[in-house]
Amino acid sequence: MTTNSGVAFYKYLPVSDPDSFQDLSLPMPTPGPKDLLVQVQAVSLNPVDSKFRQGVTSGTTVHVSGYDAVGTVTACGKEVTGFTPGDRVAYSGSSHRPGSEQRYQCVDYRLAAQAPASISDRDLAALPLVAITAWELLFDKMGFTPRAGANQGKKLLIINGAGGVGSILGQLAKWAGLAVSATAGPQHQEWIENGTGAQSIDYHADIKQQLAAQEMTPLDGIAILYAPEPYMALAGKLIAPFGHIGTIVLPQQPLDVAILKNKAASLDFEYMFARSDNDVAPEHQGQILAQVFALFAAGKLHSITSKELSPINASNVRTGTAIVESGHGSGKVVITGGFED
Repeated sequence: MTTNSGVAFYKYLPVSDPDSFQDLSLPMPTPGPKDLLVQVQAVSLNPVDSKFRQGVTSGTTVHVSGYDAVGTVTACGKEVTGFTPGDRVAYSGSSHRPGSEQRYQCVDYRLAAQAPASISDRDLAALPLVAITAWELLFDKMGFTPRAGANQGKKLLIINGAGGVGSILGQLAKWAGLAVSATAGPQHQEWIENGTGAQSIDYHADIKQQLAAQEMTPLDGIAILYAPEPYMALAGKLIAPFGHIGTIVLPQQPLDVAILKNKAASLDFEYMFARSDNDVAPEHQGQILAQVFALFAAGKLHSITSKELSPINASNVRTGTAIVESGHGSGKVVITGGFED
């Protein structure tokens, strides 16, 4: 008889606590009409996993965390099209449903894409959440054209370019023809330049001066992938008329955006779960993943995995989460190998 298990938590505990994540037996999920039932083989960890966990203060409900997953379809709901049992898929799920750190997970088929056989679980699991976030921010929100070389002469600055989103955003922007500079600490400058092809900016030094030396001003786009408050005044000075400043991080204080008015510049917020949370064309995210996977398979994008653990269990989730929560890593932490029996 098939059984389910996974990594879960009851309430927020610091990742150093051995009970912060636990190996538990879980109910076997039943797919709804639009669901794929997936046997999960690999997952990756994201800062948003920690943010959601930190918001859980009651200790009475089991919460399965994780969003990114690679796995094999074992069953399909009656309204599913384009997938059959046995398909290898990858996706980032919904914030309103149990997460990917379980042996079997149900996910809306419209959020998933077929996984090319040429891409390993290690590389594939790292992509969904950050690739969707980067694509939506760069192309859907900032308005750049999602086509190879289509944005020649346009300039983009990425704040926090060595993280998961920054690592794929820089690559997508370069593929689309933008000139790209990205901030990082000295220890991650090589990751920026070799991993994304962007010019590196040391965020400890004068950012405006470094951009001028790289002939990168004014900027058509600025992606703030960190707390936006310290960077808004600078971004307002550097952005070109009709440019776009985008952020993926919730401000903790009011932002002074008056400087954008006379430039007719835009402030864009990107939240990957907005589509699945509100059921607004969720199939767009499956389509994004199909395009990103095709680019990866063709060698136009490359791995953003910086750390691989195996198998999927509470101990490895704790280890990987500690790396993510340190705030000093690069790329993505991935856990492969499925669940041990």
